[in-house]
Amino acid sequence: MDAWRAAEVPDLPGDGVEPRLRDTATGDLVVAAEGEKASIYACGITPYDATHMGHAATYNAWDLLVRVWRDAGHEVSYTQNVTDVDDPLLERADRDGEDWRDLAQREIARYRGDMEALRVLPPTHLIGAVEALPIIDTFAEKLAARGSLYDLDGDVYFARTFDPKFGALSGPGTASDLSVAEMTELAAERGGDPGRSGKKDPLDPLVWRAERAGEPAWGSRFGRGRPGWHVECAAIAAEYLGRAFDVQAGGSDLVFPHHELSASHARVALGSAGGPGSESDERVFARVYAHSGMVAYQGAKMSKSLGNLVLVSRLRESGVDPMALRLALHAHHYRSDWEWTDAVLAEAEARLARWRSAVASAAAASASAATPGTSAPQAPAADVVLQSVRARLAEDLDAPGALAVIDGWADAVLVGAPVTASDAALVRDVADALLGIAL
Repeated sequence: MDAWRAAEVPDLPGDGVEPRLRDTATGDLVVAAEGEKASIYACGITPYDATHMGHAATYNAWDLLVRVWRDAGHEVSYTQNVTDVDDPLLERADRDGEDWRDLAQREIARYRGDMEALRVLPPTHLIGAVEALPIIDTFAEKLAARGSLYDLDGDVYFARTFDPKFGALSGPGTASDLSVAEMTELAAERGGDPGRSGKKDPLDPLVWRAERAGEPAWGSRFGRGRPGWHVECAAIAAEYLGRAFDVQAGGSDLVFPHHELSASHARVALGSAGGPGSESDERVFARVYAHSGMVAYQGAKMSKSLGNLVLVSRLRESGVDPMALRLALHAHHYRSDWEWTDAVLAEAEARLARWRSAVASAAAASASAATPGTSAPQAPAADVVLQSVRARLAEDLDAPGALAVIDGWADAVLVGAPVTASDAALVRDVADALLGIAL
């Protein structure tokens, strides 16, 4: 499917800095891309409601990574899926008496508009689950060929015991250090069915759901039905990024079960592991896992199920500048949990006004020299601002630190520090190219 129009990104002088990310599996700070080409898979939306600020925070984070990678000279391949058929979508369409396809198309269009307004650079590939059905079917056949799938009343499940590295992202000994009991509880909360009778293991995920009356279904080698969520992302990532890529990204609520099981599917389907007890040193799927924090509103995590949403589209319709929304997101480190409030927005709007005022005053400031014998305030040189912003973003996308650098420059200008128009132009380009903020 089509993505959205890309904003123009200014070229910056000099060399960018190679970014490092905090790997969710190990907790270590690691180089995000290991070669000239950088690759990322980010889990996308299930389009049964409009884009909220939690979504925006997540995709804003990966946009920062893409921008920093490009500044460092990487060619970036970015794939993002859209789960355009799933239980929540069907349930919402049924509740509202609407065709599920119309609902999906409308909300995907709204999502595109929100991302374009926020100047989030579009992925190289935006792939819907429905259009990817042949890819998913072929991938699932590879799982079947390994003997890792089994039938349960027409539904097809993956036996997680076929992956000797299951738990490598979130299990015991990782930074998450989840026990099987904790995994089971999370699976039940996040779309799994650990309590279903007849499964070989409570954590075995659904790969193919057999057709139910009144539900959409497509033909496959397993019969008519539709795919599970985890196999969808594993198949799409492998198809567009290859069997191994740099970064798997998403919200922290995807660590388990979604990202754990997607990686497990890929290791069994694409690796040399032959079943329970076998080992392989061959790298399959993501090298680094990056996860964004949760955005709360009125004391609870912002979510469609709770209905406590602050929608990007509604804020835009009310006249809020999308650049203020983006600055509000940058004010919080991408891995942190935080709460959306009116004060957060007001602070971002004030920051945007200060930055724009500082850039606009450059001509007047450069035209007036300091009075001889007086002590004028000094603004950091623009090349120092560039170097400092690059350094902050390279360290696990430290956007708040980058904002503080530009704040220092803008505050000095606004109290009378002399600055040239060329310096102001470079600072404007730094904010645009690296932070996505159009001044």
